[in-house]
Amino acid sequence: MPSPWGYRCTNGRCVKHLNTGVTGLVTLNQCKLTCGPFGVLWPRPQTASIGTEVVQFLPRNVALVSKVPEQVETLIKEAFDLFKDNLEKYHPYYVAGVGAPWSVPWEPSSATHTLQVVIKVRGLESYLTLQTDESYQLQLVTVGQVTTATISAQNFFGARHGLETILQLVDYHEICDTLMVVTSASIYDSPVFKYRGLLLDTSRNFFSIASIKRTIDAMSANKLNTFHWHLTDSHSFPLYLKSLPNMAYYGAYSSRQIYHPKEVKEVVQYGRVRGIRVLPEFDAPAHVGNGWQWTEQQGLGKLALCVNREPWQSYCVEPPCGQLNLANPNIYLVLGQIYQEIAKLFTPLDLFHYGGDEVNLNCWNTTTEMTSWMKFNNRNLSADDYYRQWSVFQEKSRQLLTSANNDVEVPGIVWTSHLTEKGRVDQYLNNTQYIIQIWSTGEDPLIAELLNKNYQVIFSNYDAWYLDCGVGAWVGAGHNWCSPYKGWQKVYDNNPHDIALNLTGSAHKDLILGGEAALWSEQVDEASLDAKVWPRGAALAERLWSNPLTDWSEAEHRFIHQRQRLLQRGVLPERIQPEWCHQNEGLCYI
Repeated sequence: MPSPWGYRCTNGRCVKHLNTGVTGLVTLNQCKLTCGPFGVLWPRPQTASIGTEVVQFLPRNVALVSKVPEQVETLIKEAFDLFKDNLEKYHPYYVAGVGAPWSVPWEPSSATHTLQVVIKVRGLESYLTLQTDESYQLQLVTVGQVTTATISAQNFFGARHGLETILQLVDYHEICDTLMVVTSASIYDSPVFKYRGLLLDTSRNFFSIASIKRTIDAMSANKLNTFHWHLTDSHSFPLYLKSLPNMAYYGAYSSRQIYHPKEVKEVVQYGRVRGIRVLPEFDAPAHVGNGWQWTEQQGLGKLALCVNREPWQSYCVEPPCGQLNLANPNIYLVLGQIYQEIAKLFTPLDLFHYGGDEVNLNCWNTTTEMTSWMKFNNRNLSADDYYRQWSVFQEKSRQLLTSANNDVEVPGIVWTSHLTEKGRVDQYLNNTQYIIQIWSTGEDPLIAELLNKNYQVIFSNYDAWYLDCGVGAWVGAGHNWCSPYKGWQKVYDNNPHDIALNLTGSAHKDLILGGEAALWSEQVDEASLDAKVWPRGAALAERLWSNPLTDWSEAEHRFIHQRQRLLQRGVLPERIQPEWCHQNEGLCYI
């Protein structure tokens, strides 16, 4: 039955009152749509003016007017179909005209009102790059029985973001059993950061394609734009390669836990329609192992050293161990084949992640293959000489990838590592060819050195943006290494520009491409995936899209509502507060 309570917008908050029938109160959802400067838009737009009135309509009465180049027409139609599907998810009882159990028949005005979406796109761009203009303008105007939402954008990606914003100006009318949309709005929006990512590690534990797609769906609802796919590691090699089938044969956990080429291409296209690049990472020369055991039998020699070697603490950061054998030239033959297939699966590549972290010199320095090769080449066994050979490997990898990508240079991303330590980075990595992804803390002085040497960077500092932290250790007792848990407030307040300013005196806006939260999967699989990432991933999204000057407290009521939306969209996010707090804004405080 209808609620006895109603709401009034007071000082930017929805305040609950007993509905006496003469107080002019509105439903909770209507109040949230129209209250405050940004309503419940997420991430917060650059500018917004939202009307205080709504009009009711049904999901079936939605129409598209497409004014776009022919080259992006198909993408626009696919994105609009997704828009309509998501609208229907907002209406809990909308099934071929069947209303809620207590509802009266829909008013004629509600049953006939049309939401007309006009999309205007000027450019032909249909693949995301670091140069893509993701801005858009959105105007909502209601005249008679038609609400027209006009999206104007430079390209498909901006238009797609506009569709997401329309979805946030719509909600379910609890009493009338319809959807409602604000009657007027004017929004201009564009992201502060070009790179807004989420990393998922699918090697330590396998994640189904369905769970990956669900993650991409949630990313698109928050205007994140990069799904960083950490495909392989020392634990498993779940990617099937036609030219190297033994990699998955020896390296997958089972024959059912393999990503086949058709599935990978499907994920890439799935992300594209949702405004998301799928970025492959093939981590090397460390973080390899299982999957490489076949090479000696095929006459290629040993290409990976220390695979599953014990005691693992002596040869790697976590079990199982494994590192490439730089002494064996056949490594480049196999690596070239891997890159050839990756370039075809993730076409067109605009970025590639080489990994490049956590090399353990003791592994190399205690294997005959490497020590003999180093001495033969007049090298000693010092750290510096090993780093030089590692940098040679990295340069050959870059050349192989370029060749695999039809001789088109691809900006490469590498993790901070021994090669990027103080005083080293410009000896080994060219700042025009590599982007450095920072995984140390936000207080690391290395960040200042990288920026002062004009390296483009992506922030993933573990003290704020590692989402797997704060649980019991998986080797030994106690808590895992990056504890404590990173609450959404910590995620939200982690500002890359402020970190740079504190360390260097400059925000370095031209060099900081953006940021990325990471979910390493030692203690996560798809059963807990959603709750680990969401809604904290939404907090990351507003930080990277809007980079607000305020802290998390201003965003709290919008954040809680966005969590509710994700639930409607089929995601299972962690609960942040009791429902009472969602219905009584501003009263859950310290």
